[in-house]
Amino acid sequence: MKAVAGPAPLLRVDKLSAGYGEMLALHEASLEIYPAEIVALVGSNGAGKTTLLRALSRVIRSSGRIVFDGRELGELTPDEVFGLGLVQVPEGRQLFDRMTVQDNLLMGAYRRHDREAAARDLDRMYAMFPRLQERRRQLAGSMSGGEQQMCAMARALMAAPRLMMVDEMSLGLAPVVVEQLMGVLGAIRDEGVTVLLVEQDVQLALSGADRGYVLETGRIVHSGPASVLIDDPAVRQAYLGL
Repeated sequence: MKAVAGPAPLLRVDKLSAGYGEMLALHEASLEIYPAEIVALVGSNGAGKTTLLRALSRVIRSSGRIVFDGRELGELTPDEVFGLGLVQVPEGRQLFDRMTVQDNLLMGAYRRHDREAAARDLDRMYAMFPRLQERRRQLAGSMSGGEQQMCAMARALMAAPRLMMVDEMSLGLAPVVVEQLMGVLGAIRDEGVTVLLVEQDVQLALSGADRGYVLETGRIVHSGPASVLIDDPAVRQAYLGL
């Protein structure tokens, strides 16, 4: 009997190395992300997580292969990668502080030509994040950290991403806000958006993910189903203090 092929990965990374100047921060990292799943990339501060995201977004140069939906990304510009649906929520949010919340959200849709669909997505963002609807005419820089993170995530979703990469979502936020944001990631995954969640908080990330990768000093040292990784003695000892 002929075997039935499984789904192809949406993103495949093969032996990706990247860094700054002569210093490599990422060493031959390989990973796969499949459609409509949440994948956690975890590790301590300085492990190379943000470097990997910057390489995927083509903000920094790298060696190795990056294939997104069958297309090589190596020679593309950041804007071209964004146009393919590979969208990043950066660490620290990086909102337009002197613009209103609504204008920040609309900036997320600046490349879209389906204006009616974008308008519907704006309404959907306000339904998903009621606090943003309340603050829609407020300057983004005047909001709390949790509200700004909601705005950054909603802005990325306004770009209609196929893969949304979220960098250090929980940093500095109250647990109740983080729980709400994790719920949003689960909801958009169920709608078909693929998520790469990059986190120092290993317990949080693996608790909400389908699969995970552990990065140490620029190298992927563990990978597998998130439920297996969270119970792995080496991971628990190194990152959970157990």
